This record gives sequence, structure tokens and C-alpha cells, in this order.
Amino acid sequence: MPVGGSVVHAQKPSCWGTIKMGFMMGFTVGMGAGVIFGTFGGLRMGMRGRELLGGIGKTMLQSGGTFGTFMAIGMGMRGCL
Repeated sequence: MPVGGSVVHAQKPSCWGTIKMGFMMGFTVGMGAGVIFGTFGGLRMGMRGRELLGGIGKTMLQSGGTFGTFMAIGMGMRGCL
């Protein structure tokens, strides 16, 4: 017996939702890169312990914010224009 005719229509996300999604994706990728670069950079400078963890955290936030901003701009241009 065939299933009833329920049709689901997916709605396109709003412009603001697209920008937020782009920022979150970029922030996540940037934080992953920040872990790698922050760890290697801190170890090269001779950091250990809390100093190393603070340096890694700072690098994670900086790279996450930078890459998130550029991804948000790109997603906004792609989805809103």
C-alpha cells in the first residue's frame, strides 16, 4: 500500500542564518588550525605548562576569529546576494 502524499518543503535559511553558519564553520576550522600552529609555535619558543596552554588558547581564538570572519563574509556573499 503506498504511503500518503505528505510533501516536505525545505526552506532556504535566512541571510543572517547563512552568515552565522559560515562564521561557526570558519571558527571551528580556525580553532583546529590554531591548536596545531599554537602548539608547534609555543614549543619552538620553549614554552611549557600554563604558559604553553595560554599561548595555544590565544592562537586558537585569534585564528578562529579571523577564519570565521572571512567565512562569514564569503557565505554572506554567496547566500544573500
